[in-house]
Parts: sequence; C-alpha cells; structure tokens
Amino acid sequence: MFCTRDRLKRKSPMSKRIAIVGGGYIGADLAKSLDDTAEVTLIEPRSHFVHAPAMIRAVVDPSLTDRALIPYDRLLTNGRVVRARATGIDATGVTLDDGQRVEADYIVVATGSSNAMPFKPVGSDIEGLRQANQRIYQLVKAARTIGIVGAGAVGTELAGEIAHAMPDKKITLISDTDRLFPTMPDKLGDALASKLRDAGVTLVLGRRAENLQNLTEPYAGSLTLSDGSEHDFDLIFPVLGSRASSSLLETLPDTQKSTANRIKVDPWLRPSSLPNVFAAGDVSDAGDGMTIVATSRQLLWLKSTLKGLIAGKPLEELKSYKPWGARAPILVPLGPKRGNSFLGLFTSGDFVTRKMKGEDLFIKKYRKLLNQA
Repeated sequence: MFCTRDRLKRKSPMSKRIAIVGGGYIGADLAKSLDDTAEVTLIEPRSHFVHAPAMIRAVVDPSLTDRALIPYDRLLTNGRVVRARATGIDATGVTLDDGQRVEADYIVVATGSSNAMPFKPVGSDIEGLRQANQRIYQLVKAARTIGIVGAGAVGTELAGEIAHAMPDKKITLISDTDRLFPTMPDKLGDALASKLRDAGVTLVLGRRAENLQNLTEPYAGSLTLSDGSEHDFDLIFPVLGSRASSSLLETLPDTQKSTANRIKVDPWLRPSSLPNVFAAGDVSDAGDGMTIVATSRQLLWLKSTLKGLIAGKPLEELKSYKPWGARAPILVPLGPKRGNSFLGLFTSGDFVTRKMKGEDLFIKKYRKLLNQA
C-alpha cells in the first residue's frame, strides 16, 4: 500500500507498530519481511527505490535506468509506504516534515548515504536522476579522456564498465591509496588492478587529487595531483565515497558520530539511549563497511530481533549483533563479464563474480522484492 500523508491512522491497536525510516536495501526488505507480523510503516521521501549498482552501469547503458528505479507502490500488502521526510524521532514515534506523526513501538532508522550523481539522486528527485543519467551518458560518449577520482567499489566498477562498453576511451583511475582495496586481502586488489590494466585503464595510485572543482557530479577540467603533476580530462568523475545521511539521528540523546557521518551503535544496533530505536545500514557504524553485502548481515539480525520483540521477548535475552569484521564479502564486477570477489574465506574471479553480480547486478532480485518483477 502506497500512501500519502493524510492516511496516518492504523487499524489494529493490539499489533506492534514498527516505523522504518528509509526505503533502501535495509528498509525495504525489512518492511516487507514484517508486513504479515506487525503494523509496518515505511517512511521514504522518494517515489522509487534506487538500485545503485545498476546506476553505475547505466552511465554506459541508460536503458537500464527504468529497471534500476523501482516504484514502491507494490511493496507492502498490509502495511503502508508514506512518502514523506522524517524530521524527528522520540521514544513514541516519528515526526514528519509537515508535522504529522507516525506512532511506533519500535523505530528503525536506515536512511542510507549520499553519493555523487548520477549514482544516487539529490534528495528525492527521481526525475532529476533520470535526466542526469541521460546527460552524463552523452558526456561519456563524447569524451576521449576520462578521469575517475576515487577507487573504492563505485570508482573501480565505473572504470570497468566504461572500459568494457566503450573501449576507445582513455580512462585514468586515481586513488590516494597505494593499491586497490587496501583493507581487503592483497589478492583481490591485485587481480582487479591487473584486469583494469588489461582493459586499457591507467591506474594512478598513492596520489591525491588536490583541486577537485565539484564533488557531486562529473565535469570537464584539469586535476593537479599531490606529486605536482597535472592532468587534463574531457570528463572527471568525483567518486570519493559515500557519506551517511545521519542528520535525523544526530538529535537523539547520547549519540556519537564516527567517520563518514556514521553514528556509533551499541551491540543491539541502538544509536542512542532510547531503547526502542535502532539504526542500520550505511548510517550505522556497527563495524561493517558501507556496501550492500556488508550491511546485509544487519538485515538478517533485525528481522530475527524484531520478530523476537514482537513475540514479547526482552531485547537483552536476544543475541546481540556481530559484524562481519575482516570476513566481510565484496563483489566487484568490471562490466558484465569480468571482475573479482572476496567471499569471506577466498578470492574468486570472473566466473563467480559474473554469475553472482556482474551479469544482472541483482536487478531481478530487487524488482521481485518490490513486487515489480
């Protein structure tokens, strides 16, 4: 059920009321999993779920955009999706930007993170994201030289996608780290670097871009690196990593901010002294990285924990959350055919990465989740 703000009264006062703020990878899945168990309200300002990995490939294949932007209107059968922005949280519910309230017994904040265009929209502007995708696709087509600043998952995948789809482009991937994915086993970064070089991508590692003119969208210009060298590009993509959208949590009592705007949580994913408020995904510093696969562990824990609470079990009697730590898996396709992955115990190559992510980018999975398959 997709609701506007005038439909905020619930029908069954005996059920537990769960408000989920943010309809991304944690929020949408969690809301659907609890739809038959509790009175679920998903609060999300966007009209569509934005499937970010597919938006990377959409830079070179804009036909993917319509499948990567998935409407919320069929997500829930019993609960509701309220298209609004949450502006406040307390122990009894969530306040919306027009002053209305969503009362709740338990609140989960999964507001995600922001990234540069055209991978995520500015605010809730889905149509603006569509237009940016088309505009930037044309810029990529016209460019001869492309600089990508930032060699995390998004920057590395973007380099691979452009090299695969448009092999005539001269692509330079720039990172201030000495190797790709330095916190992961050496084999992963080394294999990805080798494949990128095989595809014609120039890697500039251990040097920082000093004069980025824009941090939010691609532009044409010159880069000065920390070694003093200058590089001109027809198009520069700033891909310096995500920053958590944590402003809603910052007003809660006893919160602590960590890196990238994330909020520290306790062993039960609580970001504050409010015992019934949880935080998950990119906004939550629970010891996991800011990737879909890394935070998927939190999703499983939340499903189990909230169902236990709904059944009347005290939180302290339920298992606390244990992050992935060094075993966190990551899947890094370089286009639809090549790539490497770390799966907790070993690093895999093209075939496994292609079958797990590269071919479809999980598009079918998330369209099915939102009942839009």
